[in-house]
Amino acid sequence: MNMKAFSTLAGLSSYTLRYYEKVGLLNKIQRNSSGHRVYTAKDLEWITFIKRLKDTGMPLIKIQEYAQLRALGPSTVLDRQQLLEHHKDQLQAHIERQQQHLLALENKINLYKANKVS
Repeated sequence: MNMKAFSTLAGLSSYTLRYYEKVGLLNKIQRNSSGHRVYTAKDLEWITFIKRLKDTGMPLIKIQEYAQLRALGPSTVLDRQQLLEHHKDQLQAHIERQQQHLLALENKINLYKANKVS
């Protein structure tokens, strides 16, 4: 598929896709005889995963590290697993902190509802 179709499916601008390619997140994008990028379903799966990592707070430098390991092939599976496990632990800690914040907000709201403002 061309960049416009891929951009629509991926939910990212063409500028972002070109940036991701420039910083090494999208490697080996094929080109047609006219030199235009041609994306595949596999590229869409990969960009969806990149977006998930980004949405869960993984820093760009770590996403780039993951992408570099992925490009090196199957010999890096354990390194990629460790990177994802570390991110998962950080995400879990973040979620727990957010749940504590949510509980504190709910408690304050309940005080207001009961007119026991402090």
